[in-house]
Amino acid sequence: MRIRKAAVVALAATLTGLLSACGGTAGGASGDQTVTVYTADGLEDWYTARFAEFKQQTGITVQAVTAGSAEVVSRVGKEKANTQADVLVTLPPFVQQAAKEGLLAASTPKGADQVPAAQKDPQGRYYALMNNYLSFIYNPQQANPAPKSWNDLLDPKYKGKLQYSTPGEAGDGTAVLLQAQHVFGDQGALEYLGKLQANNVGPSSSTGKLQPKVAKGEVLVANGDLQMNLAEIDKSGGFSVFFPADAQGKRSTFALPYFAGLVNNAPHSDNARKLLDFLFSPETQAKASDAYGIPARSDVKPQGPKAEKITAAMSGVDIWTPDWNAVLGRLDADLAAYRKATGQ
Repeated sequence: MRIRKAAVVALAATLTGLLSACGGTAGGASGDQTVTVYTADGLEDWYTARFAEFKQQTGITVQAVTAGSAEVVSRVGKEKANTQADVLVTLPPFVQQAAKEGLLAASTPKGADQVPAAQKDPQGRYYALMNNYLSFIYNPQQANPAPKSWNDLLDPKYKGKLQYSTPGEAGDGTAVLLQAQHVFGDQGALEYLGKLQANNVGPSSSTGKLQPKVAKGEVLVANGDLQMNLAEIDKSGGFSVFFPADAQGKRSTFALPYFAGLVNNAPHSDNARKLLDFLFSPETQAKASDAYGIPARSDVKPQGPKAEKITAAMSGVDIWTPDWNAVLGRLDADLAAYRKATGQ
């Protein structure tokens, strides 16, 4: 997923330098006023503002490492013997994978009781931080008439002009596979994506990298997520959001929440808990709309012009809910079948 910003949010490519600065210091050590977040991309600007507020309140500096949804989990796993991250933020089903692999510790952020049961781990290892939805984008100047359906994406005019992030590497890419299964059925999804491969540019581990490509017309259609897409349209424009319709004209999508959890054996666990309390506070949750996100807390309602844009974009789109544990249980088999069907 997504692309990054300097200052507070560091590129995943600079991980080595950042972690040497962290030095693996012991959690809660006297004078150690840092906390490290490994996060799926897409919230860079929101993080910059929120982490500055957190530092002002607590004196604790947040160091954030941004990468794809699967990659941040993989990094935590690789560092299990020498944990560097304190907080993990990623998308499903990768947060469920992290919990299954023992990478997350049980914690109870203040306000987590207001997160609906369906959006948090019964064992307290992760909680939805901000709600978001799978979407697609297109270049309105060059993709004319605009694509409206899944069938439209098979049009030869999109050969070499369509790209979606890779299932199994990016949360949004995995979401494309799940949505195709919802629309076409399991076998039908493989057949459809096999046909779509004729137009697909090729693999991409980051959905965020696709936004500027669509804006420039390098590709005309790509996958995305609503929060990231609307935020980027606000900043630079160049593309529009759509939800492909099925053969009956029905448009649908599902929630892709950002989930947050305390990393097991976090080197700065006390600071991490303070950060999680801050992120789940009603004041911070109320600012989710600043990033075109939807508060995870049920007692905090989105308000303002950005919230209205979210509502407008979702008008007429049906919402369905995956069983994320079931998704994780069959993910390896689904990805193997996907790779065979697409040769990717």
